[in-house]
Amino acid sequence: MTSSNDAIVIRGARTHNLKNISCEIPHGKLTVVSGVSGSGKSSLAFDTIYAEGQRRYVESLSAYARQFLERIEKPDVDEIDGLAPAIAIKQKNTTRNPRSTVATATEIYDYLRLLYARAGEVHCIYCDGLVKRDSMDEVAEGILALGEGTRLNALFPVRHEMPSPEPAKTTKRAAKSAAKASGNAAEKTAVLQPMSEGLKARLVELRGSGFNRLYQNSQIFEFSTPESLLEVDFTAPLFVLLDRIVVSAENRARIVDAAEIAYRESGEVIFEEVPRDEGAVRKRHRFSGEYECKSCHRPGKEPEPRLFSFNNPFGACPRCQGFGNTVDYDLNLVIPDKGLSLNDGAIDPWNRPKYRTWFTDLKKQASALGVPMDVPWREMREAAREIVLRGNGKFEGIHGFFAQMERKKYKLHVRVMLSKYRGYAECPECRGQRLRAEARAVRINGLNICQAAALTIAKAKEFFGSLKLSPMQEEIAGPILEEVQQRLSFLDAVGLEYLTLDRLASTLSGGEAQRIQLATSLGSQLVGTLYVLDEPSIGLHTRDTARLIRILEKLRDLGNTIVVVEHDADVLRAADHLLDLGPGAGEFGGRLLAEGVLAEIEANPNSLTGKYLSGKISIPVPTRRRAPGREKLVLKGAEANNLHGLNVEIPLGMLVAITGVSGSGKSTLVHQVLYRAVAHALGQTDGGDPSAVFKSLTGVERLNDVILVDQTPIGRTPRSNPITYIKGFDLVRELFASQPDAKRLSLTPGHFSFNVPGGRCNTCEGDGTVTVEMQFLADVELPCEDCNGTRYQAKILDVRYKGKNIHEVLQMTVKEALRFFTGQTRLLEKLAVLDEIGLGYLRLGQSATTLSGGEAQRVKLAAHLSQVRAANANAKPSQASRVLYILDEPTTGLHFDDVSKLLTAFRKLIDGGGSLIVIEHNLDVIKSADWVIDLGPEGGEGGGHIVAQGTPEEVAGNLHSHTGQWLAKVL
Repeated sequence: MTSSNDAIVIRGARTHNLKNISCEIPHGKLTVVSGVSGSGKSSLAFDTIYAEGQRRYVESLSAYARQFLERIEKPDVDEIDGLAPAIAIKQKNTTRNPRSTVATATEIYDYLRLLYARAGEVHCIYCDGLVKRDSMDEVAEGILALGEGTRLNALFPVRHEMPSPEPAKTTKRAAKSAAKASGNAAEKTAVLQPMSEGLKARLVELRGSGFNRLYQNSQIFEFSTPESLLEVDFTAPLFVLLDRIVVSAENRARIVDAAEIAYRESGEVIFEEVPRDEGAVRKRHRFSGEYECKSCHRPGKEPEPRLFSFNNPFGACPRCQGFGNTVDYDLNLVIPDKGLSLNDGAIDPWNRPKYRTWFTDLKKQASALGVPMDVPWREMREAAREIVLRGNGKFEGIHGFFAQMERKKYKLHVRVMLSKYRGYAECPECRGQRLRAEARAVRINGLNICQAAALTIAKAKEFFGSLKLSPMQEEIAGPILEEVQQRLSFLDAVGLEYLTLDRLASTLSGGEAQRIQLATSLGSQLVGTLYVLDEPSIGLHTRDTARLIRILEKLRDLGNTIVVVEHDADVLRAADHLLDLGPGAGEFGGRLLAEGVLAEIEANPNSLTGKYLSGKISIPVPTRRRAPGREKLVLKGAEANNLHGLNVEIPLGMLVAITGVSGSGKSTLVHQVLYRAVAHALGQTDGGDPSAVFKSLTGVERLNDVILVDQTPIGRTPRSNPITYIKGFDLVRELFASQPDAKRLSLTPGHFSFNVPGGRCNTCEGDGTVTVEMQFLADVELPCEDCNGTRYQAKILDVRYKGKNIHEVLQMTVKEALRFFTGQTRLLEKLAVLDEIGLGYLRLGQSATTLSGGEAQRVKLAAHLSQVRAANANAKPSQASRVLYILDEPTTGLHFDDVSKLLTAFRKLIDGGGSLIVIEHNLDVIKSADWVIDLGPEGGEGGGHIVAQGTPEEVAGNLHSHTGQWLAKVL
């Protein structure tokens, strides 16, 4: 075997279904682990290699963490040599923090805060004037610009106390008088009481510092002649005369000296012109060493990085605390169906008998108010809607109604009623920008930090790359901009140029979150690290996969070792080293079939992956496609995100693929518009009224139901699992409850459930694990000591069927269960569907929290397929037919061979009377579709249009379609 200096050497790996395999992963290379779903790829890459790296890291920590180490399951492996510090980048988006954004997750926002604090132009929040301090160079240049020979008196005001605090926003009259008063620079000086104690002390201090001349109303008063001070009006502004200067280049140093002294003593300097003619107006030129508005002279503050943080009270909007939204009454809940008129009950709370009088009052005054009662809300004039909302005269409107209800909140039924109409609304103070006014008033090239963060990554890259800065700003901002541009380039390179920097991290897909982590890793410039990635090509169009490969190669070329679990053919072909596991899934997998470079894998007769890569096996192009019939959905005027008035026709009764580059509008069209519109038309109101995002939808009457089969978890607790989701566990529990031992103990099917008390373990409540808090580390889940992770009480485990108890049955894979439950027809029918769509390797009781998004989606698909079969078997096909199924990237995590099985399942759904809409990048699925709708041409603002539609052959012939260009290569 190779030395551990050259490779990570694994000997005897037996984690999960691995069959004592030994292999090598060369250092500084890109290694791809391939194989069918369930063959052991993740077990090797994540649960063995990465897990051992993490275990060694934890061993280096404090004794508090180490005391739990013996109870943490170690990877079942004989030896791993040459292991580097490991970082795992998975496809799951675990961010739930409502404050986290793309910019904060990639550290770009930290650099932007620094950039705006050091190089931003501060503007006044009252008058929008420039807020700045005058540097010595600016003072000198400003005075020299007055012209040679100009005679000046250099002054600074006598202050013995600080100026008044910053004025608050007041009435227009007060603001007008403040602005007028500020016109005279001398008004900045505090009003002095005649020879107050403070003034006396200040004059003594000035005299002691060597200042000998006071100045007031063009007159000079000297300390050396005290009698002259009797003429001073101590209630009027008073100045110290520093110097009398004649403007010339030679006197630049005197100008600067005078300004420095004045800044030190009072924070400002005034240069008063001495006219040649007696009685002429004396112009004053004021410069400030403190931050203040140059228009209204209100004091300002020098910006600092924390001012631009919405996670810090110093910078966060005081109204919404930096969230960007506040809890208020949601108009979409108050008027849920905007297609209704007021007479039809558009205003939901006024449909209640208790509050019906509000509607009656509106109806009585409608004619006088100019409010039409029979016009749908969405078609009503804006002026009429405003009257209904805000009231007019005696009619108080919807806002008045809720204001009155607020005063009655002490009544329980009123609080309950109000809670039904509350939702999150944009913060009225910061307009969703999260920061306080002072932070939003700092700009660079006309944009504040919130506006810069609202740019897409592509636009931000262009904006920061073309900034026009002064030489001084350039010197400060140069290194910061370099870091920002580098990170933006990495995000662009992984195909995320369509995301905005202020996009909430919690709204990203698993693939997007993973690629952000990848870009962040590149930005960190780590060397000598082991990166383990889980299908980074998920969500990427074939065009963008080449860019992803370049990123992986860059990460490798920094001196890192890259291990990627992947199915994409292009990524497999780009690998320096390949490990192919199989031959099957679950108990039939876990063997190393082939190892080496691409040519060795392709030549190996045992490698199923090699056969697909070499072209010996392929998914065939259908010889016949379903032709579009009369039944179709016609959606017009789709308006959401980057869709602008999109019209689309979707044929029913066939497999329709929605394609396009990342960010082109696929999910917006299918999830946010089409699904919500169809569901609403069919009476499924969970998604609210979607009528604001489209104009019309026809063809829905041809459907009985719409089902969104997405990648959200099938459950969020360890008690959720595949067998319960497909309704098969009820049959298993009934089977165990019918056994003689169960009858003797009077056990019912409920006793075999770990979701309710009775037979489940009382300590872990059926979870099988207990959670130990690790303070500064992530919590650790450990097997329950009472039930040893079986979830059940001892008496339940004593009941056996064919020699196995219920815990042992739940540990079986689907394939094992198919052989075990021979004769149990109903149960076998449900399990067979899981096996047919490539999930035969899943354990029946596998926790839903451990399933990937793709696996969760296919479990849901299996449940629906099972329903279709049951309906057809019961001669009730109408229950399962005429259903529209919507799937988002169902090939996630699937090997070429599994994709073939999935396509078979699709055909069965359609044969059962269903219609399928699939958002997909996989070319094997696209070429197998009956109809393709390609969006684009680019992502973000460059997308949202139908580039091509028709059969795969027709789309492949479209030269403007990125999908078509790649599709042509596989047809």
